[in-house]
Amino acid sequence: MNKEIRSPGKAIRAKCLDCSGNSSDEVKACPVKDCPLYPFRLGRNPFRTPRILTDEQKAKAAERFKELRNKKAGSDKTTS
Repeated sequence: MNKEIRSPGKAIRAKCLDCSGNSSDEVKACPVKDCPLYPFRLGRNPFRTPRILTDEQKAKAAERFKELRNKKAGSDKTTS
């Protein structure tokens, strides 16, 4: 493992692969349930709560994205 790892998720993945003999199938089938990295081994954070948006928040976000797309499309045409 000579590569420089820059994120916690990639570090966890590298450690799990190292522990399982570089086999992703073995990482999925890991029997070591008391390992501190076990809940994170497949790239998920089980302690993160999902963000739930109301219909109003979804509509506002959609409008913001639409404005950004239009703004980007307009700036792409002027730079060509």
